[in-house]
Amino acid sequence: MTIEHVHLQPDDAHNRRLVADVHPGDWANPKPTRPYHLVVIGAGTAGLVTAAGAAGLGARVALIERELMGGDCLNVGCVPSKALIGAARVAATVRNAGPFGVNVAAQVEFDFGKTMERMRRLRAQISPNDSAQRFRDLGVDVYFGQGEFIDGQTIAVSRAEGSTTKLTYKKAVIAAGARASAPPIPGLDSIEYLTNETLFSLTELPKRFGVIGAGPIGCEMAQSFARFGSAVTLFQRADSILSQEDPEAAAIVQQQLEKDGVQLLLNSGNIKVSRTPEGSIGVAVTQNNQTQTFVVDQLLVAAGRAPNIDGLNLDAVGIDYDHHGVTVNDHLQTTHPRVYAAGDICSQYKFTHAADFQARIVIQNALFAIGPFGKKKASDLIIPWATYTSPEVAQVGLHAADARSKGIAIDTYIQHFDDLDRAILAGQTAGFVKVHTQKGTDRILGATIVSEHAGDLISEITVAMANGLGISKIGSTIHPYPTLAEAIRKIGDQYNRTRLTPFNQRALKLLQRLNVGP
Repeated sequence: MTIEHVHLQPDDAHNRRLVADVHPGDWANPKPTRPYHLVVIGAGTAGLVTAAGAAGLGARVALIERELMGGDCLNVGCVPSKALIGAARVAATVRNAGPFGVNVAAQVEFDFGKTMERMRRLRAQISPNDSAQRFRDLGVDVYFGQGEFIDGQTIAVSRAEGSTTKLTYKKAVIAAGARASAPPIPGLDSIEYLTNETLFSLTELPKRFGVIGAGPIGCEMAQSFARFGSAVTLFQRADSILSQEDPEAAAIVQQQLEKDGVQLLLNSGNIKVSRTPEGSIGVAVTQNNQTQTFVVDQLLVAAGRAPNIDGLNLDAVGIDYDHHGVTVNDHLQTTHPRVYAAGDICSQYKFTHAADFQARIVIQNALFAIGPFGKKKASDLIIPWATYTSPEVAQVGLHAADARSKGIAIDTYIQHFDDLDRAILAGQTAGFVKVHTQKGTDRILGATIVSEHAGDLISEITVAMANGLGISKIGSTIHPYPTLAEAIRKIGDQYNRTRLTPFNQRALKLLQRLNVGP
């Protein structure tokens, strides 16, 4: 698969600026003169961090990209989705301003076209960070085309017009990422449906918006489009949304989705889709042995990802892979000893920040480790993540169910936001901080936060886990009042109160009598 020119829709000044940065049409690939220390396939987050970091440390680096530099995150993922989510939150805030004494005189009017234009403008504004010119300035040789392994020391870059450039490498990194993948739904191949790769090309708000899949992307977009004014129906085969998250957390988000007007169809079995005579999309689902059909104008399929292994010719160099991606060991080394991988192509943690830190491990292990000395392990990473619904759900470490499955005994502490002053004052009381510790100790094994700013708050707990700080240390650290982060400190207080054993209480009473008398 070789891609020469990339066109984004709509064809406006913002998208043209984006493409000019991350896949310039007049780009001339370099002419290699000697072997590269590192050849990186894929210019998403993992590839960009690997290339920039290695070049900054003096390595000769080539970076290959067949589509848009910046990968999913910049172009069809984190950046555009958060622009839409931000707009949706503002719309919801305005509509719900009454209890704060803010009276909106007329019905709130929402301009979807303007929101999407803003997203494209901001995306283009950010794109120079991932641009071909910037990486060339950093000393990286940037090649556009399809990268393909030829043998254990050669990668070919093929362009659509027929030219091929062969690069010789000492080490290589596969950072080709993943793409949207639709489940086998009858009739899906007969309609035009949306994925995250096409969703952000919309210019008109669909009156009826269907979403298949209630994972993070499905929930985020279902809620956002409902807040924009679409009639949203969310189809989920399981009996709950966000099935990988803490059940209590998922339940709070589900309540908010329904409050925002999302029609949830859980336990949706035997989903079938078809084109209606009017040109809309019919989605037939079975619930409780009864089948009903819902008609939508646009359908987002947010129920799967597939690794971008096509065209890499991995078999030529004996690199193992499956439908999950490229096989790596704990050092992110593939089954070819001189080829590494990082990011969505090989990781169970398909997050931009995970790809970033895996890339740092690859730089160390591929270029600076000698045998077993100096090697870093991916399993040592403590990786938080967040789902950007309202409220957000953030997680780091183990869920309670994970601990049970591993036979790990835990203590669990929870602080609800409806008993926290700042949350009460802000009208954001739906949520909690939940921390799991190793039983009988203050060692943090995992945490879940549900709040409007959970993605920000989880970092305090991540820092503590990464540096071996127990929850008691957080409890004894002064936090500003009133803040949402105070909920985390109160968890520390809860733990510290458990240390007041009967013996400790008697000792404290004795000390009190010695100081002030009976």
